Amino acid sequence: MLRSRPFFAMPTMSQPSLPHASWWEDANALRRVVADLLAAELALARPGRPPPPSPWPDGLDLVRDLGADSLELMGMSTALAEALHLAPGSADTHLLAEPRFAHWVAAAAASLRVDDSRLTFRTSGSSGSPKRCTHALATLWQEIHTLADLLSGRRRILSAVPSHHIYGFLFTVLLPRRLGIADVVDLRAVGPAALAGMARPGDLVVAHPGWWDAVARLAPTFPADVVGVTSTAPCPDPLADALATAGLRLLQVYGSSETAGVGWREQGGAPYALLPYWSRTDEAAQLARALPDGTMARYPLQDKLEWIAADCFRPAGRIDAAVQVGGTNVFPAYVADVLRMHPAVLDASVRLMRPDEGTRLKAFVVLRDGALASQEALLDWCAQRLSVPERPAALTFGQRLPRQASGKPADWIIDAQ
Repeated sequence: MLRSRPFFAMPTMSQPSLPHASWWEDANALRRVVADLLAAELALARPGRPPPPSPWPDGLDLVRDLGADSLELMGMSTALAEALHLAPGSADTHLLAEPRFAHWVAAAAASLRVDDSRLTFRTSGSSGSPKRCTHALATLWQEIHTLADLLSGRRRILSAVPSHHIYGFLFTVLLPRRLGIADVVDLRAVGPAALAGMARPGDLVVAHPGWWDAVARLAPTFPADVVGVTSTAPCPDPLADALATAGLRLLQVYGSSETAGVGWREQGGAPYALLPYWSRTDEAAQLARALPDGTMARYPLQDKLEWIAADCFRPAGRIDAAVQVGGTNVFPAYVADVLRMHPAVLDASVRLMRPDEGTRLKAFVVLRDGALASQEALLDWCAQRLSVPERPAALTFGQRLPRQASGKPADWIIDAQ
């Protein structure tokens, strides 16, 4: 087992030359990013009908093989153009004219060859609608050059996260380019149970807390020199401790789609060390960043931060009321709004399950007088309108929403009727 390096051993801000800056010249990496992005967009257009998992063959035809119609093609081409900042006209001219996967990858490469300076990642905003977060490629490399110092010696990357999200892009596209790693293995098709038999010394396993929790329940024993990284949601201290006991060195990265990485830690319960180009400001909801060109910029925070010192902190709750389900930001208020659109529903309350109940959303539903709606009907309603992480996994029915004596919303037990 690798011993965790001391908390105070901060990575430096050294900025080596950028021989690896053209990430898209790695054909496999570009295919993964394009396939993950197109698959996610198609899944949004077809709730409950997931597209085939990666890798996609070059000869795959989006119309013939995936059945994409004209609106779905337009959505996918627009998403690709938006994410990679493709040259104007790419979405409606070159891509739609030839719906083969290989053609779309080639079109992306041709545009990136001209300008690859920016990328846009999408997340959910406070209303539940997609939120676009644009980053200069130079700032993403700034983070990877810093974190690479913590991950030296890695020879292979095993990934349980999509590569078109900012976390996956940083650790499964840029990081292997920075460290000279050619072998990136997709774990999403095999699941957590396969990790114990696949992991070997020199591996870096990239996942989110929900996935790591499934791994820990299987009580694995990791080979020496296997490192994990987790982000997108808080990693509970008992989970981090269980993985450490199993022989895993776990790097926890705190950040968001808006900021990218902000801090890191390697021990449950420890504060996060601020990455060296970030600093506090006089505004509690902002951080300042020293950019690679020497200028400063301010970024909004999605969490309240409790500062232990000028360079270390603990997250102290969401500002925008989002919760995490399966490594994805979801907004209970938005899900409740979707339930209220059902003609039989008078009111609804949605919240994250308690730890003893599970890790999904649950909903309390009040039906209109005389209205009939089964649990199955409401779950089907949600499945047609919400992504998988947003869908409540348990419904409770009652005459009024649970409230405390003060009138504030109250929690409920799932099996209460």
